[in-house]
Amino acid sequence: MEPIQDASKQQSQPGQQNQTEIRIVPFEAEHIPYVNDMNEAFPIFGRLVPSFEGGIWTYTEERFERPSFLSFPDDRLDWESYVGSDRKAIFLAFRGDRCIGQVRLVQDWTGYAYVENIAVRGSHRGSGMAALLLEQAERWAREQELHGLSLEAQDDNLAACRFYLKHGLILGGVDTLKQAFNPEIGTTLYFYKIFEASE
Repeated sequence: MEPIQDASKQQSQPGQQNQTEIRIVPFEAEHIPYVNDMNEAFPIFGRLVPSFEGGIWTYTEERFERPSFLSFPDDRLDWESYVGSDRKAIFLAFRGDRCIGQVRLVQDWTGYAYVENIAVRGSHRGSGMAALLLEQAERWAREQELHGLSLEAQDDNLAACRFYLKHGLILGGVDTLKQAFNPEIGTTLYFYKIFEASE
């Protein structure tokens, strides 16, 4: 798969690398040292409040009086198992030689591409980088002829919930027990994007 380049941006001077060029590349073993680089704190400023009525999930937002920050522990997985696999994949985003984002996904038994993680360095959040990574996840899922994308988010990660909804995912389920023994996590929300047959 060829790297995707973001055609934005600024012109570099002759003989200089264009540091604004973004490349999204398939994960290789040489990328293992970068894989947790994007695991930086993110703001917790509100929650998505779901409601199930008439067979449809709807939601409202609740804002917190005092925002806080949260970070997850580094993932420790068999990273080499993602290399060259047609069942799961990681794509990394680079600006110049700096890794600034990643999306990690796997074929789920339900026929969806389950997005295990999507993360962007704090310095590049709000730049459209996450949208490019989500587009790459969708491209991979279509290449594998899967039904769509699925992922989960915590109800108090309002920024992530807003992002998924903005980019075409819909709220499809809620689980209050999955993380019952984790005091740091409350309600788990499930989001989906189902591909239309004509797309």
